[in-house]
Amino acid sequence: MVQPDTAVDRKQSKSGAAVVAAGALCWRKRQGVLEVLLIHRPRYDDWSWPKGKIDAGETTPECAVREVQEEIGFTAKLGIPLPSIEYPVASGLKVVHYWAAKAEGLTPKPDGKEVDAFLWCSPERAAELLSNPSDREPLSALVEASASDDLDTWPLIVVRHAKAKPRSSWTRAEGERPLAASGRRQALAVSRLLQAWSPERIVSSPWDRCVQTVMPYVKRSNAKLKLVDAITERDAARKPGRARATIEKVFDKRASVAVCSHRPVLPLILDELRAHMPLHLASLLPASDPYLSPGEAIICQVSLRKSGKIVSVEQFRAYDD
Repeated sequence: MVQPDTAVDRKQSKSGAAVVAAGALCWRKRQGVLEVLLIHRPRYDDWSWPKGKIDAGETTPECAVREVQEEIGFTAKLGIPLPSIEYPVASGLKVVHYWAAKAEGLTPKPDGKEVDAFLWCSPERAAELLSNPSDREPLSALVEASASDDLDTWPLIVVRHAKAKPRSSWTRAEGERPLAASGRRQALAVSRLLQAWSPERIVSSPWDRCVQTVMPYVKRSNAKLKLVDAITERDAARKPGRARATIEKVFDKRASVAVCSHRPVLPLILDELRAHMPLHLASLLPASDPYLSPGEAIICQVSLRKSGKIVSVEQFRAYDD
């Protein structure tokens, strides 16, 4: 059984599966009592979670959000990762990746084709109704997380800027070195990836390559952008304490945020993250250079109930063409 503060350390992987899918367990609390959302699929006459197959060029978090939107008309913001399930299908092995998604105030609007009915119910009733027994595994993890006050969270995302033009061919100021053409395309992919968690704030190095990485998301989401000199390569090398303090202030805000910085600054940022998580989660963070690939992100879910405690860790790379 999965412990609530165990990272379902889901790095983007197809696991050799013939079919990869993703979805979410939508949850809410009514007078303090946990309820989950089941959907009915007329094609199979079964009760399940909102989910569907991944599209080409899509990450699994993007797939989960898209499928929830298509099936029940809800724009999910992903919370803690839940256990993936695997089962055989005609073409081979199918793996389904799941996340929790808080859905207070949600009135589902089934699409009428893939989904024709829904039911808010207790986890116990859901376990009875679920047609696929393996779907009970993510449900059990969600219930455990709720019991441990680790279900209600906010995301703290760390992004390495997208691919920049080579240092060797750049003769102007280092802070003005921009993204390469492939990096600009990658920035669009970073924008799509971030929408799975919808951070309300972006804290970024003011150097061009970082700003260019986050601007597609900022423009699309109207997130607040704050530029911080302390997490530039230059300032972090000179005054590492200021870079660490920048990350600590992010925890103090207790609001969804993405931080975009440079490869040489990542060790300082990762050290601050480690200080907010148990050792078994800290061991999952990258520990050697280059830590993250260009455009790659670490997603931490921070408990709203336990101030500053990181309860899950994931790592995804934006689609790279």
